[in-house]
Amino acid sequence: MAKWTIQAERCKGCGLCVDACPKQILRIDPDVINHKGHSPAQMTDETRCTKCGFCVLMCPDCAITVER
Repeated sequence: MAKWTIQAERCKGCGLCVDACPKQILRIDPDVINHKGHSPAQMTDETRCTKCGFCVLMCPDCAITVER
């Protein structure tokens, strides 16, 4: 099974991955602040994730990975 991960400390919370997700299961988590002062992206329901990789392609910080 594929695994979706985000390096929260690299994420600047731009929201490009959120917009790119066809399942709309990513969000910017307002309750978490990384060491750069940004709220990182978060997966809301990993069981619905198809591991399409659109979020990976859109992330300008290379903070998201999908391992197959």
